[in-house]
Amino acid sequence: MDLVGRILLSFIFFYDAYDSIFYYHDTKAKMTDYGLTWKQDWLIIGAIIFLVLGSLMLLLGYRARTGAVLLLLYFIPVTFIAHSYWNDPEPIRRLQALLFTKNIAIMGALLLVWANGTGRFSIKRILATTRVPGT
Repeated sequence: MDLVGRILLSFIFFYDAYDSIFYYHDTKAKMTDYGLTWKQDWLIIGAIIFLVLGSLMLLLGYRARTGAVLLLLYFIPVTFIAHSYWNDPEPIRRLQALLFTKNIAIMGALLLVWANGTGRFSIKRILATTRVPGT
């Protein structure tokens, strides 16, 4: 189940990276809407790097704790900026509160990976237990 959980958890971040790359201009416009105008290109590129590296590390189980930290460094500020339901008007507050709590749950899953590691199936564990035939 650890592997399935890591696959499902990494999928949302891979998709976020894909979305940021293929809808780059829309991402910049959304950042402007949220008041993030400082070095937008660098922020987006940095976010994409964190998302891709963190997702790969999490998925493969190689340095998954580091990958979880990278994803948390991206996801925490994004959650509090994009889903600040306490600042939203009443009609959209309920949806934004739901999205905020979903993101908090995903952060909880990343913290579990950070605290407990990858479980039984990971590249690191497979490489550590593979025996090379003697020459």
